[in-house]
Amino acid sequence: MGDKIRAFIAIDLPDHVLHGIGSVQSGLKRRDLNIKWVRKESVHLTLKFLGDVPAERIEAIGAALKEAVKGAGPFVLEGKGMGVFPDFRRPRVVWAGVSGQLDAVQRLYERIEQALEGIGFPKEKRPFRAHLTIGRIKGRINKPALRAAIEEGEGFATDPFDVARVILYQSTLRPQGAVYTKLVEAEMRG
Repeated sequence: MGDKIRAFIAIDLPDHVLHGIGSVQSGLKRRDLNIKWVRKESVHLTLKFLGDVPAERIEAIGAALKEAVKGAGPFVLEGKGMGVFPDFRRPRVVWAGVSGQLDAVQRLYERIEQALEGIGFPKEKRPFRAHLTIGRIKGRINKPALRAAIEEGEGFATDPFDVARVILYQSTLRPQGAVYTKLVEAEMRG
């Protein structure tokens, strides 16, 4: 059995978006909620989580990714709003939202799903919802305080940013948080 690589496909975020996320997180941290915060420099827009894949499959995944983005032109997004998944009754993830050309993100996601299904990766069963995971809730949480914090953060917004590439990442889990390494960059040229 060969080495396995924990991998995912995502869109990188520019510094001004990461700075905005850091500001929102700082405000939420002051509320002392039971949330494990994602380091702002690790926040990204995930398009597909692949899990542990054999290292020898990375080249084929990269090729499929590059093929999937052919004909997909660059588009514009912006950070906007906040919320929780799945809902306030059972919150597990705190997210910052994205808006802008969401139809273009959806089409890109579908192209990637199709290309990877062609090399043996099953399509995701849940519908795709573009978001930026900024925190994870472990165990109990004061739900009224969480709701108040999210409502306060609903004004989160960033300047628009261009999306022109998609990245295949390796995720190495460490006690202080995951470390991401770029394996393949796929440019969108449309």
